[in-house]
Amino acid sequence: MPPRTRTSSLLALLFFCLCAFNVSAASAATPPDHWVGTWATSPYAVLNGSGELGSTDITLREIVHVSLSGPVVRIILSNEFGLDPLTIGAAHIALSSGNGSSDINLASANALTFGGRTSVTIPPGALVVSDPADLKLPAFADLAVSLFLPAQPIQQISQHSFADQTSYTAPGNVVSAKTLESPTEIYNWPFLKGVDVRVSGKSASIVTLGDSITDGALSTRNANARWPDVLARRLQANKKTADLGVLNEGIDGNRILHDTTGPSALARFDRDVLAQAGVKYLIIMESINDIGHATDPHRTYDIVSAADIIVGLSQLATRAHTHGIKVIGATLTPYVGAKYQSPAGEAMRQAINQWIRTSPQLDGVIDFDKATRDPANPAVFATAADSPDHLHPRDAGYKLMGDSINLNLFITK
Repeated sequence: MPPRTRTSSLLALLFFCLCAFNVSAASAATPPDHWVGTWATSPYAVLNGSGELGSTDITLREIVHVSLSGPVVRIILSNEFGLDPLTIGAAHIALSSGNGSSDINLASANALTFGGRTSVTIPPGALVVSDPADLKLPAFADLAVSLFLPAQPIQQISQHSFADQTSYTAPGNVVSAKTLESPTEIYNWPFLKGVDVRVSGKSASIVTLGDSITDGALSTRNANARWPDVLARRLQANKKTADLGVLNEGIDGNRILHDTTGPSALARFDRDVLAQAGVKYLIIMESINDIGHATDPHRTYDIVSAADIIVGLSQLATRAHTHGIKVIGATLTPYVGAKYQSPAGEAMRQAINQWIRTSPQLDGVIDFDKATRDPANPAVFATAADSPDHLHPRDAGYKLMGDSINLNLFITK
């Protein structure tokens, strides 16, 4: 090779290496944004029987109670169970003014975009994530997410039907209005799946996967008295755990092995756990409905054994561990006195609780059974935790549950 050619080749190689170094250095200097869930729920398929959604132009103003603070926010909208394309004509976020009204704080208001556009059409079976928006979101704030739905065909809604929170609808496109005139109250979360915040790299989220006891059945509406709410407040009050958000992925009637109100825990696991932003811990409290239906003295169906349920729980733990998520098992609370209780079911509950307390497949245990049972009669709730249906603990019982959780489970050694 002639000297001039050799010199040119060496210079070209040096230039290429310098460019590669600069690109690598720039990449190292600019880490990707770290997003963590501050609120989430589990949508499932709901037939649009009344036809209210989609028949005319309508605004939804959905109120959610967040757990983790952050200066930049994005939302996740779901058409995962829809049968038609879903068009969101406009979206808007702001801090709720509270006081049991639809009012928002205009100083915090921000229009949302999706890929720079103010509207978005979500294909059936899909979801969308909004562009980031500046909003100083305090911990435990009530966030108002306003969505404008132009008239369109909607056969099936992706919705969480037990919100235990008052939200609102109003005619037309009024997403930016401070007050909705003569709004209609609703108690569900249509199309809204999650809220994330952009925070420091050490922040993370805890997913609570469960049924109606995690969802907060019989708790006081708008009081945020579910046991995951109690846990979130305790985490924020502790300096060592204040960077953790709590995501409630409970569904009324949910089971591990069979679909019911929504998909089974096994079927929805990827969507409701693995897909959450920044998830580091998983708390599983599932299977009382599997037990209840399998051993219901009035009508047994979807019969399963304690061993079947344990295999299902093991599968959930294995799938979480594959993604580096620590798994904490929560024992099943008493249910003697509930409509579907039976001696056979109680034996199954005890067997499953024993597995939860002793299984090496779990990274930790929360003993909700011990926290809520009557010491003199462990098969039933303590008076402070009981309710008329003897299944859902209500506010006082949920507080006992949330207060019983050892926060050291969430402190990295």
